[in-house]
Amino acid sequence: MGEEQGNLKTATGDENLKDIFHSIRTTKTPAVINYGASWCRVCNQIFPTFQELSKKFPKLSFIYADIDECPETTQNIRYTPTFHFYRDGERVDEMFGGGEERLHDRLWLHS
Repeated sequence: MGEEQGNLKTATGDENLKDIFHSIRTTKTPAVINYGASWCRVCNQIFPTFQELSKKFPKLSFIYADIDECPETTQNIRYTPTFHFYRDGERVDEMFGGGEERLHDRLWLHS
């Protein structure tokens, strides 16, 4: 399922991201999806923190989806970075923009 690094996966395209959504819904594993883009400065700034936090919250699945790699499944994403938080297979929260403290606090809340 995409490229994996610990509990951080990178969606490799629309089909792969659809598989990840299906897995989140069926396994009900708590998850966070980081929607970003290679050309987005804030996305590039927050990504190393996202990677580090994936090690601090081992019960959460961390997924990175580049909106240019997954154009069909991310067409409703209007702002990068956008973080979607899932619990029991349902999206329960979202966060727009960067901010290491904000991201940490949301992850703590949903872990």
